[in-house]
Order: sequence, then structure tokens, then C-alpha cells
Amino acid sequence: MTPKTMIQTMTVRINGELKTLPGGVTLKEVAELYQLKEQSIAFELNRKVIERQRYASVQLKENDTVEIVRFVGGG
Repeated sequence: MTPKTMIQTMTVRINGELKTLPGGVTLKEVAELYQLKEQSIAFELNRKVIERQRYASVQLKENDTVEIVRFVGGG
């Protein structure tokens, strides 16, 4: 059994709000779920910045804390 099938859903905190997500969801899947372009965001997971190339392999766990920072251009 993979972690995604063992846990139906889980609760995580995203940008300060409690959210219910599928168990074992990856950061890449969170970006897709929220329709965010990976090139314009950064993830902080439990106070550690995650490198973009790891988004597809980093799975969230129950009670994780995620901050999503969006980069905005302009002048």
C-alpha cells in the first residue's frame, strides 16, 4: 500500500488556513490544485524552503504547515 491509499484525507495548514487534502499529496499537486504556476511560486514546508525541482517528490503529511509565496513582477 502506498501512503496515498492508506490515508484518505488529511488536514494541513496552507497560508494560515486549515485545508483538507488527499493523503500524501505532493507540493506539485498542491500547485496544480490551486492553479499556480510553479515558476512563479515558492513553497515553505514546516519553515523550510523547498527547492522547485523537489516539488513532485515532497509529499505532505497530516498537520504539515505550508506557506506559498507568489512572485509578482512590476516596477
